[in-house]
Amino acid sequence: MTYNFKQTITFLGTNDLIRTAEFYEKVLGLELVRDQEVCRIYRCSTGGYLGFCSHLHIEETSDSIIMTLVCDDVDRWFEKLDKEGIQILKEPRHNVKFGIYHFFFRDPNGYLLEIQRFDEPL
Repeated sequence: MTYNFKQTITFLGTNDLIRTAEFYEKVLGLELVRDQEVCRIYRCSTGGYLGFCSHLHIEETSDSIIMTLVCDDVDRWFEKLDKEGIQILKEPRHNVKFGIYHFFFRDPNGYLLEIQRFDEPL
């Protein structure tokens, strides 16, 4: 059986919705598509969304959660975030094992983010 879901939303907790909103709206430039007062939902791609909610508890930030934003121009994003003063954890590099070019940084909540380009598009 095949399911054809129209969209995906990943909801994550935040202890500071205002600071999170500033980061995702102003630094990453994501479009706010729904403001539910305690949750804000952002469009990342045609059918992909991220939601941040102040009523969801952040137990502990963990590297087991990685939010990956896929684009063609990884270096341009690296330069922009570096100029914004975002602490880059690993500078852009090619990862032969996974066939990607990528780098890592953290959002204001401590979540690990990755911007990457696949060597061979999905």
